[in-house]
Amino acid sequence: MALTATLRHFAVQLADMDRGVFADFELRVAQQPSETIEFMLVRVLAYSLEYTDGITLTEGVAATDEPAVLVRDLTGRVTAWIEVGAPDAERVHRGSKLAGRAAIYTHRDPRQLLTQYAGRKVHRGDEVPIYSFDREVLKQAAGRLQRRSKLALSVTERQLYLDIDGHSLQTAIEECRTG
Repeated sequence: MALTATLRHFAVQLADMDRGVFADFELRVAQQPSETIEFMLVRVLAYSLEYTDGITLTEGVAATDEPAVLVRDLTGRVTAWIEVGAPDAERVHRGSKLAGRAAIYTHRDPRQLLTQYAGRKVHRGDEVPIYSFDREVLKQAAGRLQRRSKLALSVTERQLYLDIDGHSLQTAIEECRTG
């Protein structure tokens, strides 16, 4: 018998002081059977931290030719290609060429990605940021997630303050570049 995705609902309150973005939104996320809870959480964080008009959360690991998060303008043109996890260099290269902007959010050690990309061609690689979070904080946050959760995210000076159903966590949003 094939396993099915677990549907999760998030009520998100976002206050990103660094970008001047404030929004309340609902997310329905299908966590695929092969997807860890940390990976799914980073998909939600990537969507929230990139939140803008035209943003779409894709099927995650089930999306073979799309990133975890896409942003399109009113004409349908892809303006941001946001990967999650540890995408291969060719995928990031293709996304960077297609979109006006590419980024990676990872739940892993970003040095592993930098090693993986060393010597590999990534279009505008010096402009593609890799964002990461404290892995212990991600583990704690993932352990707090329910099928329905309320998330409050505040970002100021690249610090992420995350409240999950009344439990507060904090982590720096670390950034390095692929190129």
